[in-house]
Amino acid sequence: MWDQAKKLLNDKLPESAYALWIDPIQCLHEDDTTLELSGPDRFFCNWVTENYLATIQESLNSLGKREIAVRFRVNRTGDQTPRLLPTGSKEQLRLPAMPPGRSSMRTLHPRYTFDEFVVGESNFLPHSACEAMARSDFSLGHCLYVEAGTGLGKSHLTHAVAHYILNQSPGTRLHYLTAQQFTGELVNGIRKNTMDQFKEKYHHQCDVLLVEDVHAFAGKTRTQEEVGGVLDLLMDRGKRIIFTGTVAPKDIPDIDPAFRSRLSAGLVTTINPPDLRTRIMIIRRKAENSGLALSEELVEYLAQHIRGDIRQVESAIVGLKAASCMRRKVVDLAMVKEVVAGIITRAQALSAEVIRDFVAREFRTKVVEMQSPTRKKAVAFPRQVAMFLARKLTGQGLADIGSAFNRDHSTVVHSVRVITEAMARNASVRGQVEHLTEKLKKQYF
Repeated sequence: MWDQAKKLLNDKLPESAYALWIDPIQCLHEDDTTLELSGPDRFFCNWVTENYLATIQESLNSLGKREIAVRFRVNRTGDQTPRLLPTGSKEQLRLPAMPPGRSSMRTLHPRYTFDEFVVGESNFLPHSACEAMARSDFSLGHCLYVEAGTGLGKSHLTHAVAHYILNQSPGTRLHYLTAQQFTGELVNGIRKNTMDQFKEKYHHQCDVLLVEDVHAFAGKTRTQEEVGGVLDLLMDRGKRIIFTGTVAPKDIPDIDPAFRSRLSAGLVTTINPPDLRTRIMIIRRKAENSGLALSEELVEYLAQHIRGDIRQVESAIVGLKAASCMRRKVVDLAMVKEVVAGIITRAQALSAEVIRDFVAREFRTKVVEMQSPTRKKAVAFPRQVAMFLARKLTGQGLADIGSAFNRDHSTVVHSVRVITEAMARNASVRGQVEHLTEKLKKQYF
């Protein structure tokens, strides 16, 4: 059956395409329901599946084999010798059926993959959305915006998307760059009068577009116009688009309303600071990758004292590894405290627990009462103010803030909303909160 199909394919396809992609295929098994074929490597099998499976199926249909399921797998034992074009061929300088253009991107970090990304409550949705986008699962749409503060993992996710796509579908034309790089390309195109090449690259030679730090487009009117034109074309053609920024599209200052609308056209999702449980998992993973043995006590100490920016966790692990090697000593609590003290700033020492105790003193109530189930106004109001200030002034997640008051994250969300609305309506409440904020800032910032 496969030999007969190859004859039909030889007539249908250009000589170069047949020689490179069809002739090397071996038939491992065929019966009335299945045709199992093999290629020399994963790239080969993926490429043939994406570009020639439909043609192969048409040939089988011509042979009256409409019910045959075609499957590919890598042949680990067969002939691995690369096939060359027929002698004397003057065919292409690029692979047959390869779309014009090629990927362009910043250097990818080898460890920034989906397997290395630690998933927790704070980043579950962004991770799921990026993974779906990488797998061409459009259940969440074709466009994605990931908002996150510094060091929370947005670059890790975009690198992971690029890694996955290029490993699974090497022929995909993926352009991965920062907003500053995009602006630089645009300025260079205007200066050198090469805007036609610029537009050809992004309008017609792009299957996936990843742009980081889009908040940097603020105030750049011409760049916003060009990006907007690119987005319109790519969205109309169903291409994949991922943006990242430190703020949500609605909060980016000095951008055109139409451009803001395009950025918000798909799913907008946020990576929040990791909660304690997620920080513990991250520290374990980083320590394991570095070959550093840490006890549960030490892991928990690091997780309690290093919040927010994950890069500081990496810095602590590197510092502990270096200290352990130089002193030829197993990592202990004293060593961890020494390293942590050199990393965290005074502002980072500010936590929900510190704010809770401070507010309790200011309102002359007891911490134990703020942690109790009571809803008396004399206790509930200071508790809500403390939660509001903790959310505003620390990088802690909702769950971590809630735990300082024996509450869950939903109570923190409710408290923040209540105090925000009260400040808008009542000048006295606003004055109290601003006064407490200034006192904390003077002490910790």
